[in-house]
Amino acid sequence: MAASNLEIVKSTYEGKTSEENGRNLERHLAPEATWTEAAGFPYGGTYTGFREIAEKVFARLAGEWDGYRFEPEDYVAAGDKVVAYGSYKGTYKRTGKYFEARVAHLWTLKAGKIIRFEQFVDSRIVAAALE
Repeated sequence: MAASNLEIVKSTYEGKTSEENGRNLERHLAPEATWTEAAGFPYGGTYTGFREIAEKVFARLAGEWDGYRFEPEDYVAAGDKVVAYGSYKGTYKRTGKYFEARVAHLWTLKAGKIIRFEQFVDSRIVAAALE
């Protein structure tokens, strides 16, 4: 039986390791999926496909932050949409500043594949850690 949209999204957050989460994302991501980081967020913009997302977002998160993570609080699923909400936490390496910010991720899926991701976050709090 195919995984539900909710199960697919959860698999990108709730693996045993970051690497497992990344493999699950890559496996469930449509080739031309778009990934939008919020305006004002350090990596703000829209990226297409796993390779670009990995280079422009995940590689930078791993290299520029200590302990950067999204801690999901809960999920809401309806039709082809899943929302994950919770908090970002981490310390920016260059400044040594720690932050916590509330965040929501809106996922859109079609035929068991992620076709769109959009981030909603108080980017001012994140940007302050970079100063």
